[in-house]
Amino acid sequence: MISFSTLSSLCCSPTRRGLATGLALLALRLTATAQIYPAPAPLPGDTARGKEFAVPSVVGMGPSKGLVIRYERMPRFNVASAGTVVGLQDYSSEATKNARLTIKGYIPMLNHPHLKLVLGINYEREEFQFRDRPTGYELYDNIENKGLKTLGAQLAVIRPVNTVNWYIFRVKGELSGDYNSSELSVRDYLRVSSELLYGWKRSPTFSWGVGVQLGYTFGRQSIYPALLYNRTFNDRWGVEALFPARITARYNASPRSLFFAGYSVDGLNYIVKLRQPLQRNGTNGQSDPSKTALRTLELRETEVKFRGRWEREIYDFLWFGLEGGYRYNYAFDAFDRTNADREKIIDSKLANAPYASVELFIVPPRKFLKNAPRR
Repeated sequence: MISFSTLSSLCCSPTRRGLATGLALLALRLTATAQIYPAPAPLPGDTARGKEFAVPSVVGMGPSKGLVIRYERMPRFNVASAGTVVGLQDYSSEATKNARLTIKGYIPMLNHPHLKLVLGINYEREEFQFRDRPTGYELYDNIENKGLKTLGAQLAVIRPVNTVNWYIFRVKGELSGDYNSSELSVRDYLRVSSELLYGWKRSPTFSWGVGVQLGYTFGRQSIYPALLYNRTFNDRWGVEALFPARITARYNASPRSLFFAGYSVDGLNYIVKLRQPLQRNGTNGQSDPSKTALRTLELRETEVKFRGRWEREIYDFLWFGLEGGYRYNYAFDAFDRTNADREKIIDSKLANAPYASVELFIVPPRKFLKNAPRR
């Protein structure tokens, strides 16, 4: 059975959103064996009937998520920005609102024991409001109460090789920025991420893998290694990790109630269109003729969240999730994406703050699972 919930944990973010949420930040967990959520019966005519293929999931991991709706909010916190080029001033204020709405869905296109394809779509919106409006500062006035949006689609390929080995390949494209339908330009706003993981299923309770990811988990597009580690130690405790993007400890209170605790690194990358062109000055304080006036900025946001989470079944196919924790902001910086030097224009710092979120998600109904054979 395909467990779509782990797609988001392998993704770079999140978009916000896959180590792109996103990672968010998308990758895939396949629920191979579970006394709680048994695997589906082989499809009729499947040449792999009776064979048991390796997958990255382990016994005890939560139910598959087909549709996810999440809302996250933070209380007031201070913000401070410093201009890193001549001609830009420093500024400090207070953010009175920072909220995120996320909607994700996963559609199985192919579900054979030896090959699985999953199509994922996501929409995310982040909003800011500041104490003084207008702020009179270039960056804040352009994102004030203006949704920073992410619209994306991804394709995940899960290939169990044999009874021990498996690999996952995922590619994702997202349009990220402050666009609206009348000014959307794919060339300006497109962000692409991908990953490849190869792993070993050592037992029904232990699976691990290594690979590389290309994404925005750390603010800018970069390539970095990844280590997947899924292990269930007993009937209650387990670990689900994709290092360095996230490490989570799991506690199975019951088949219908799970608790999680750990950390995640989320990277967001937006293109922000400026209402008024921003002219870069030279060292003499005058306009620098060698630099083109900026009409857009690339906003790179990186944060680490220390979090606790509770997932609980409401009714058969409907679950909810409650999450809370503490956000450490590593960067909220704006870069020149017009001139070749790609210089940092504004260096910002968002004060660390607590956060909370609520989530509803749809899973396969139990009546579709209870008669399925166990592996």
